[in-house]
Amino acid sequence: MTQDTTFDAEAIETGVRRWLERAVIGLNLCPFAKAVVVKQQVRIVVSDASTERALLEQLGEELALLRDTPVDAIDTTLLVHPQVLADFLDYNDFLGDADALVEAMELDGVLQVASFHPDYQFADSAPDDAANLTNRAPYPILHLLREASIDRAVAAYPEPDAIIERNIATVRELGFDGWDKLLED
Repeated sequence: MTQDTTFDAEAIETGVRRWLERAVIGLNLCPFAKAVVVKQQVRIVVSDASTERALLEQLGEELALLRDTPVDAIDTTLLVHPQVLADFLDYNDFLGDADALVEAMELDGVLQVASFHPDYQFADSAPDDAANLTNRAPYPILHLLREASIDRAVAAYPEPDAIIERNIATVRELGFDGWDKLLED
């Protein structure tokens, strides 16, 4: 599905940074995020892709860049794509293409793609389940992660298996109204 071709990349990046600071870090949804943000090792790319094919090509470029860049310069990349895959089911289908690209580039075990979407819905949940907020973002985002960084962070974190349950409890307590207020300008 192609979206409107006019958008403000700077405003979109500002919205993503707000989400990152207030929700991901502020609610401690990812206890590993703060360190890479503080070290300025998060690359945020607002894509101008308007087709799935163009997005897949850009994803390949970003995967190669992350692979070829030292971790102390870029640890992770957020590829924000506001003009394509606004429909969550289309987005979810595209994740298979993203994983296939990681495999085709022989980056299995090196990099992975995590997913965030404004309408994110876990397979076994209802659309109005606040638990879905843990993976909701203001725009569709493909999050490129280094597996070695994940392994190091998880090894250093006490009880990493408790993160998911804690996050669900946090967002359910906050609720949709609280979530919306958190992300307001």
